[in-house]
Amino acid sequence: MNDRPFVSVIIPNYNYSRSLPLCLRALAEQSYPRMEVIVVDDCSSDDSVEVARAHDVTVLSTERNSGCAGARNLGVRHAAGEIYFFLDSDVALDRDAVRNAVEALEGDPRIGAVCGVYEAEPLIRDSLVEECRSLQAHYWRCSSEGEVSFLFPSLCAMRATAFHDVGPFNPRLRETEEIDYGQRLTRAGYAVHLTAAVRGSHDDDHLLWPLLRKVFVRGRLRVPLYAGRRRFAQGFETAPRAWACASALLAVLTCLPAAVIGGFGWLVPPALFAVSLLCDAGMYRFVAGRRPRLLVSFVAVQFLFNLSVGAGIAIGVLQWTASAGFRSLYDTEPAGLAPAGEKGSR
Repeated sequence: MNDRPFVSVIIPNYNYSRSLPLCLRALAEQSYPRMEVIVVDDCSSDDSVEVARAHDVTVLSTERNSGCAGARNLGVRHAAGEIYFFLDSDVALDRDAVRNAVEALEGDPRIGAVCGVYEAEPLIRDSLVEECRSLQAHYWRCSSEGEVSFLFPSLCAMRATAFHDVGPFNPRLRETEEIDYGQRLTRAGYAVHLTAAVRGSHDDDHLLWPLLRKVFVRGRLRVPLYAGRRRFAQGFETAPRAWACASALLAVLTCLPAAVIGGFGWLVPPALFAVSLLCDAGMYRFVAGRRPRLLVSFVAVQFLFNLSVGAGIAIGVLQWTASAGFRSLYDTEPAGLAPAGEKGSR
């Protein structure tokens, strides 16, 4: 077993003391033996640090709240592994997740990173919204298996050589560092592979407004990335999903003009709503087969999700035309892992 690669599991954490014990317990039960666990606490105000120190892991603390990108970079500076397994503190891995990720990397030298999927059921059941979101995230990832240009650093194994070749996560980015990094990996010639063989349960958003606000911001921040680099994400943000968002937004925006015009104008908003549903038809069939009683609620949450993403992209386009700073958001890439102050303990 000593000839297998050593794995450093790097966990950024901010105020997730509720799910962190489940995350660390699942790591202690992994079937892959050669690994270390590094928790990087990003100035939590809860008892996350005490929770982490109660386990046999290395605990680091940032000097100021810097976001997931900065926390992951700090973890890498203390990592000894040949493979970095990036894992969010609200994800509990299935028992063979690390082993399967290592085997996928060993099986194909072209692959720089292997990303996993979330289970369809949330790690902690809190609300109907969370159950809908978990089903959506599971379906989207499973239906996108194969080569992608996204990185999913919430559940991702990466060759250390690939990471140091491409450079660190961009600490300026707090919402879209994964898309930026995935494109940087693929531009450097590394493949990013998404596989259901690597799985984990996720404690997802359970309140509707924070979820919609988050996807709105992420939609807005995608605009300067895709516009500046003139390439869209591969294998995950598909054309039907884009049209679902656009149709949802247009269905709402055309309600007032339809009321003013009258006549057949009333048909436009429901027609656009129907187009939005058709674009996500495969996902709705999946939910109907797995959780039929949840279908109506799922359709409602998904429509609001699509509407928020579409609105975020529309605002992002307006901001991109008006702001040079917004257009240059992704122009500067971090050059290396410069030293930074931190506190550490075991």
